[in-house]
Amino acid sequence: MNIPSDLKYTKDHEWVKIEGDTATVGITDFAQGELGDIVYVEVETVDETLDIEEIFGTVEAVKTVSDLYLPLSGEIIEFNEALEDEPEKVNTDPYGDGWMIKVKFSDASELDNLLSADDYKAIIGG
Repeated sequence: MNIPSDLKYTKDHEWVKIEGDTATVGITDFAQGELGDIVYVEVETVDETLDIEEIFGTVEAVKTVSDLYLPLSGEIIEFNEALEDEPEKVNTDPYGDGWMIKVKFSDASELDNLLSADDYKAIIGG
C-alpha cells in the first residue's frame, strides 16, 4: 500500500499536501481501495469558506457514496475538474492526477492535528 511520507493524513483517509498557505487534498490509496471503482466525484463548494471537518463533497463508487471532510479550515479555491470526465483517476493515481481540491487554509495551527505517514499507517494497520 502506498502511503507517501511527505504528505499529511486524516483519520477520514484523506491526504494533505501543504504548499505555502495552500493545501491540496485527496483520498488515500487505502480509501480508494476500500471504496472500489469510483464513478463520480462531486464538489460544489468551490469559492466557499468552510470549517475543519465540514463536508466539502462526496465520492461515489459502484457500491457506496462517501462524504469528504475538509482537513483544514479555509476557502476551497480549486476543484480538479479532470475528475468530472475521469473519476477513475482517484483509483489509478490517488496522490497525483486523482487529487480533489485545493484549499487556502486560514488556521496554520490546525496543521498540528494532521497525522504523519507513520501515524496513519498505525490507524489502518499498515
